[in-house]
Amino acid sequence: MRAIWKGSITFGLVNVPVSVYSATESHDVKLHQVHDADGGRIRYQRRCEQCGEIVPYEHIDKAYVGEEQTVVLSDEDVATLPAERSREIDVLEFVPSDQVEPIMLDSAYYLAPGSTSAKSYVLLRRTLEESDRTAIVSFTLRQKTRLAALRVRGDVLMLQTLLWADEIRAPEFESLGGDVRVSAKEMEMSAALVAAYEKDFVPAEHEDAYQIQLRSLIDAKLEQGEGFTAEETAEEESGEVLDLMEALRRSVEASRSSRSAATAADEREEEDAEEGGKKAAPAKSARKSRRSKSA
Repeated sequence: MRAIWKGSITFGLVNVPVSVYSATESHDVKLHQVHDADGGRIRYQRRCEQCGEIVPYEHIDKAYVGEEQTVVLSDEDVATLPAERSREIDVLEFVPSDQVEPIMLDSAYYLAPGSTSAKSYVLLRRTLEESDRTAIVSFTLRQKTRLAALRVRGDVLMLQTLLWADEIRAPEFESLGGDVRVSAKEMEMSAALVAAYEKDFVPAEHEDAYQIQLRSLIDAKLEQGEGFTAEETAEEESGEVLDLMEALRRSVEASRSSRSAATAADEREEEDAEEGGKKAAPAKSARKSRRSKSA
């Protein structure tokens, strides 16, 4: 694993050097959008809706867009805000672990000892374990001030960022406001159903069926030869162009052949007509001679 942040946990005169590592990673198969005709990747452009131009990243500012007005914040404006200069995880207080509600938990990070001597690290870990307390800390990560819970998982100290109080929405549902009566028999049957499903939670026993089947589908298509590379796509596109040109060439030749055949047929008809006229002329002369003799 690669450390994303290095600093120290501080409270009072105690200083515990640590390295911060991401504790989780996504196992989802990444799917991209492609053109159904040739498999080419669909790319998105940063286009300004005001002038219609594609804007380079270095010319893009951040902005707050309100209902009526927009406030643009340039890099110079953002630079005036408190920057991430502190490399300390400040302990604010130690609270009972059951007071940290799961709904507040966000991203998780592992803390590894940041020095050759792990004594202060182990001392803090054991103190948290034996007191059943969680340390509420504040620190700065990626230019944002964060609140987090520092607790123990196995033999490792873990830092789990917390949502701020105003980020958690209040559950306001009218259907829960009425008086709902539940009988003792219903409670008994419900408890019996729960008891039938009771078991210790073993995370490894549960799998993401969708992602497993998606990977199987992709592997099956690869085995059937349905995969292709960007070079193959380009060749297919060139082949389509060549096929189209060939079809056009043949159509033109066919059209020319058809016109030539029609012209030849017309010429033959004209020749036949001329020959027929020549034969008819002597016959007329013979008839005229016979009429003259009769007279």
